[in-house]
Amino acid sequence: MAKFLVAVAGKSGFHRRVSKFANFAKYWLPPLLWMGIIFSASGDTNSYRHSSTLFEPLLHWLFPHLPQAQVETLHYYFRKCAHLSEYAILALLLRRAIRQAPKQSRRPWRWDEAGLALAIVYLYAASDELHQVFVPNRCGQVSDVLVDCSGAVLGLGLLWFGGKILKRW
Repeated sequence: MAKFLVAVAGKSGFHRRVSKFANFAKYWLPPLLWMGIIFSASGDTNSYRHSSTLFEPLLHWLFPHLPQAQVETLHYYFRKCAHLSEYAILALLLRRAIRQAPKQSRRPWRWDEAGLALAIVYLYAASDELHQVFVPNRCGQVSDVLVDCSGAVLGLGLLWFGGKILKRW
């Protein structure tokens, strides 16, 4: 009787459902959590002021004679680099989720996987900028979508190039 119950439970799909959830948690949960972090940061009504309270005093401490206009310019570029980085990470997490390759897999690079990850990043970046239109003291900018997508391309490009380099070793 016990063997019958184990056989029925095994065939019922319970193990398959657990396996699918574990697969989801392993591959898709990280990019979804990262998207949540990006979304919460874009909902910050005073994000420029918050980053300036950390970054600008540091610049004044490192370079006490730097004019305020240059400090603000550096702060602007610092924020754009943050956009590049956060969307590069998102693209890498999405590609990993799309690929779902075992750790030691020797499967070759597939441009369709990278392209799908880039398309999802583009849609998410555009929706994030649209979201900012409705946040007080924020505005959505097409240029930020371009910066975000550039970060995704940079991240995926570095991954592809790194793979090419490692193959030669």
